[in-house]
Amino acid sequence: MTRSAGVHIHQELLRIFVESFSIPPKKVILDFDATDIPIPGNQEGKAYHGYYNHDCFLPLHVFCGDHLLVSYLRKSNEDAAKHAWAILAILVKYLKSKWPKVQIIFRGDGSFCRQNMLNWCDRHKVGYIVGLACNSRLQKALHYYLEMAKITYQETQQKQQIFAQFAYRAYSWKYPRKVIGKAEVTSKRANTRTIVTNLEGTPQELYKKQYCSRGNMENYIKEQLLLFSDRTSCHKWWSNQLRLLLSSLAYVLMEHLRSSFLKGTEFAQSQVNTIRLKLFKIGAVIIKHTRKIMFFFSSHYPYQDLFIRLVAFMNTS
Repeated sequence: MTRSAGVHIHQELLRIFVESFSIPPKKVILDFDATDIPIPGNQEGKAYHGYYNHDCFLPLHVFCGDHLLVSYLRKSNEDAAKHAWAILAILVKYLKSKWPKVQIIFRGDGSFCRQNMLNWCDRHKVGYIVGLACNSRLQKALHYYLEMAKITYQETQQKQQIFAQFAYRAYSWKYPRKVIGKAEVTSKRANTRTIVTNLEGTPQELYKKQYCSRGNMENYIKEQLLLFSDRTSCHKWWSNQLRLLLSSLAYVLMEHLRSSFLKGTEFAQSQVNTIRLKLFKIGAVIIKHTRKIMFFFSSHYPYQDLFIRLVAFMNTS
């Protein structure tokens, strides 16, 4: 595995994504997120991560809906947003070359809130909606709304959420930006959350519909783990990057089957490990002759009709 091979595989992921649209989309949302992959030995790039409390890699994943675009292996002792700006720029350039009129939105949690990325998005007319750490200044701005939520909760004993919008400029920012704040009170706690965005919309819509939808990405990353993306046990760095990409390709295949061939079947909403165990991981007797190889499956296999149609589908796809 080399750097160029990794580039070629990612180019293939992007090609599959673009060709999945019969007509150019009006808007695409690029979800950025990182996850930890525990390191079992002394692999190249091994480092300790204080938040996860173990040695791990910290790969960056980029999804658009349920389409996987990027699986990029990284060390865990570096900035959680490392190389995210460069990857975003590459994706925007590629997608704009295919769909010149498409609106592109960058979405991520607070670990991707970096001044240079936000400035770049503003200059290149890329939308963004990103988590923002709630410091003392932001908490002060939301204090009134939090007190209102507490009063209403005491009266109703029901969960309260109040959303607010205001201009905010961090000390490192060149100019103020739109910040959406949420003041929430439940039976367990009172807390505030903030995001920064350049998108249009009401505070509640931007927070609940636009930003919170990124939670779906965590489920897609978990599905990659079900396809063994955490098996980075090779010593060499690029060999482990290949292992990560192989699980990514397996996810893309599974998602293709789920959204096309399996649509309307009992597996249409199944997780990838269920599909793998019931449709792919099947016991068989293999007999090899000089001119042919024969596979004998159990006649009691409950999904044999679906399996036969799946083989035919794969041969024509």
